[in-house]
Amino acid sequence: MMVIRPIQASDYASLHDIAVESGIGFTSLPVNETLLRNKITCSETSFAQDVKEPGDQGYLFVMEDTLTGQVVGTSAIQASVGVDDAFYHYHLSKVAHASRELDIYNLVDILTLCNDYTGVTEICTLFLREQARRGNNGRFLSKFRFLFLKEHAERFAETVIAEMRGVSDEDGNSPFWQWLEEHFFSMDFPTADYLTGIGQKVFIAELMPKYPIYVNLLSKEAQAVIGKVHDKTRPALQLLQSEGFRNRGYVDIFDAGPTVEADLEHIRTARISRKLAAATGDPEGAKLHMVINTKLQGFRAVLAPLQVSKDEQRAILSQAAMTALQIEEGDQVRFAPLLLKG
Repeated sequence: MMVIRPIQASDYASLHDIAVESGIGFTSLPVNETLLRNKITCSETSFAQDVKEPGDQGYLFVMEDTLTGQVVGTSAIQASVGVDDAFYHYHLSKVAHASRELDIYNLVDILTLCNDYTGVTEICTLFLREQARRGNNGRFLSKFRFLFLKEHAERFAETVIAEMRGVSDEDGNSPFWQWLEEHFFSMDFPTADYLTGIGQKVFIAELMPKYPIYVNLLSKEAQAVIGKVHDKTRPALQLLQSEGFRNRGYVDIFDAGPTVEADLEHIRTARISRKLAAATGDPEGAKLHMVINTKLQGFRAVLAPLQVSKDEQRAILSQAAMTALQIEEGDQVRFAPLLLKG
């Protein structure tokens, strides 16, 4: 069985392996021991804090195979981005160049550097190792976070975003960054990506063009990837779109990948989730549900058959699921079906 739980200090080696496997472009997991250990410490502190409103908390989860004890994936939630460091995006919009006298009207796309998403909650650091990419593991590792957000809503902002990995080749070269590098930065994409991942963002403010960029002045290759995702990221984007996330013109400043957003109350899994007392039974044949307990430091999530009792008062789970969730008869659980209709 796969169980999702908060990361622990003893998971460092697994987190390092995941960081190496994730490769260039996965900014939130730089291959840097100090930074990775700091992420673990930050997460442990965040789960232990008594929080009334979102701040600089970061919640990092791991997926563990209970049969082998191996950590096979990560997933995270940043409570409020831009609290410590500036949080940059480009916003894609339009400007009209018109002359009534000459009867000329041109509508032009521009990219404007902004910090519009400062203070929102971000779901991030989603990575499933190659050997675990089967069945429903990827969907579960992404979507359980919506149950956690709903259950602990006071810890998070109303708006939730996700930055999607943009287009780059096997060597980590981004067509969008290549244009910026040539004209403004004089450093390659992997270097810029790594510096951002370790928190050294001051170079962005120092070197990034301060005025809007006219898209039609970019190279054709750069123009073609604005708002597009990496091939490996397309399933993740489709999943988020099915939950109600939409792109409102914001893209990453390095690879121009889209950022999607949704209000927590409008995220489908969060909206339709239910909370009931758990009961041990035989739900064999019931639909697969994502199920979480309502704890923080002892948080657990599983994917298991679940059946609601006829009186609508109890969530019936197998003993194995109850054990994995570390709950007893009568404890509260929040749950939602893994697959949504429509």
